[in-house]
Amino acid sequence: MAENTPRNINFAIPDDPESSTYRFIIVAAKRARQLQAGSRSFLPTTTRKPTVTALEEVRRGLIQYEDPIRDANLAEIASRRS
Repeated sequence: MAENTPRNINFAIPDDPESSTYRFIIVAAKRARQLQAGSRSFLPTTTRKPTVTALEEVRRGLIQYEDPIRDANLAEIASRRS
């Protein structure tokens, strides 16, 4: 029965192997707090729920964020190749 359940693309977590589900949730939660505090959405939306809007913005890649640990690891890998 679970195989026939349609997957709602609006709430799907991206399958990007470079990013993690944990990072996706943390970034979306921080963005939802910004929206609750009065920030404007990057999307024209009909919903008033900041969590739904934040999830969609992060899923579409509209939110920029830094990951210092990932950036340090990438820099270390690049220096080994040189």
